[in-house]
Order: sequence, then structure tokens, then C-alpha cells
Amino acid sequence: MTSKPTPSLLRALDQINQIVLGKPNQVRLCLACLLARGHLLIEDVPGVGKTTLAHALARTLGLDFHRIQFTSDLLPADILGAAIYDRDSASFTFHAGPIFAQVILADEINRASPKAQSALLEAMEEGQVSIEGETRPLPTPFFVIATQNPSDQIGAFPLPESQLDRFLLRIRLGFPDHAAERALLRGEDRRDLLAALPEAISAEAFVEQQQRVQQVHVSDALLDYLQALIAASRTDARFIAGLSPRAGLGLLRAAQAWAYLDGRDFVQPEDVQAVLPALTPHRLFPTVGLTQPDADWAARILLQVPIP
Repeated sequence: MTSKPTPSLLRALDQINQIVLGKPNQVRLCLACLLARGHLLIEDVPGVGKTTLAHALARTLGLDFHRIQFTSDLLPADILGAAIYDRDSASFTFHAGPIFAQVILADEINRASPKAQSALLEAMEEGQVSIEGETRPLPTPFFVIATQNPSDQIGAFPLPESQLDRFLLRIRLGFPDHAAERALLRGEDRRDLLAALPEAISAEAFVEQQQRVQQVHVSDALLDYLQALIAASRTDARFIAGLSPRAGLGLLRAAQAWAYLDGRDFVQPEDVQAVLPALTPHRLFPTVGLTQPDADWAARILLQVPIP
């Protein structure tokens, strides 16, 4: 089985970069996250292109998607669906909610209450939902791409730790540089570009690419390095707790996806280093008196652990 990404996958990467200008590293992280079968959290201030990026990913990958606008009055049934009584048949009929799609765009997820946020927990971990005493499978592949505003903004609820840990990667877009912003101002409206965006790779072909990612070789020395990084996070006095076993598995999968996008059939330490800053900040919680972790904290962990 070839280790090189197919031309259609490379076209997908290029097409998304034409929509979200000047952010090639973030776009590659997004695609690596989905190739690794992970869920993606995009956090930043309003107006920098979070929702545009999520739409571009879904349309480019040829996946069926639903957008859910998270608000303070959103209920779990608005996400999952509910059984409604049919008077004609004298029985309850299940009406599926928007969760039954291959890609869920959870827009401004932290503007909903914790009760509504918790409706995603089972779906994100197990690819199924339990409603009215019945377990219903979700489509394959299944991704949640969530956007959130900074937690200090008005009307935002912090995501619980259990919810955050289910997102494989968290990225921030930031403001565009001067050249990208000039191209954005001079160019066509992003909404018009999204409406005309073609499918670059089919859903079936993308699933095949996910399977190829799992075949990327990981040596024992690389696993030693990965475990040393995880151990360093758990013994660091700055954190209440370190990275979980789920985070360790996610780090391995994301590094495989990053190596695959680079055209290699083996993982090297640089792949782990490339994805670690997007994997750690939403999983590490500071001890009292310290600021919230960011990508710089991942860099400090990397400095503590020598490359084998």
C-alpha cells in the first residue's frame, strides 16, 4: 500500500488553502486531524474565518454535513432528535436530529449550556447516540468540527474537561498577515467561493486515506519518545494532571497523519513535535496561580525530553 497521499487529497489541501488565506499550517493540522479520525476544535475571536474553514473542509471532502448554531436555549433533543407521537398511527416516531450527518459543524459550541454540550459526548467517542432507550449508529466517517469564542467573552460557557478531551486537536487561526489580508480584501467574497466549491475527494476515497494513515510505521524508539513526552506532562508541577491515555493515542494518530501528508511511510520525532502544540493546550490545566496553557507550554515540554 502506497504511503503517498493521493492527488485528490493534495488537491483538497490546496483548495482549502485558497479559501482560508495565509494559514497553511493550520489547514494542514485540520486535515491531519480528520485523517486521524479525530474531532477538531477551532477557537478564536469572531470574524477570523473559523466557520469558513469548517465549511470549506466539509465541502472539499465531499461529506454530508449539518450546521448547528449553539445558543443558550439549545436543548439536547435539538441536536439528537426525539420521538414524537403520531396520532394517526397511535405510536411514537423518531425524528432524527442534525447529529446524523458525516460532519457536524458545531458553531460557537461554548454558547450553549453544559447540558446541551453533553449531548455530543457519546457521539464523539463511540460514533453512536442513545435515544429513547435505543442505540442508533451515526454515519461513517463522523466528525465534529466545533468553533468556539474565547471563554472570557459575554455569553460563553466553558467546555467541561470531558468534552475538551474528545477533541483531538485545537487550533487558532489568528489575524491574517498583511499579504493575505490584502488578497482577502481584493478577492471574491468567501461566501460566494464556498457556494461554488467543488468536491475534491469523495467520502469513500477519504475513508481509504484514513486506512492508509493507520499503516504508517511507528518504531519502538518513536514510541519511547512519545511516552517520554506524556510522562513529562504528568510530572510537571505546572499542570494539575498530565496527558491522558486517550491523548497519547491521539498524539500517535495525529503524528501518523502528519507523516502521511508529508509522503512518508514512517513517523519521525518532527511529526510528533508538529502536532503536539495543537493537542496539549485544551487538555492541560494549570495549577493555582498560573495562566492557562498555550502552545508555548508544549514547546517547554519538548525542550525537557531529548530526541532519541
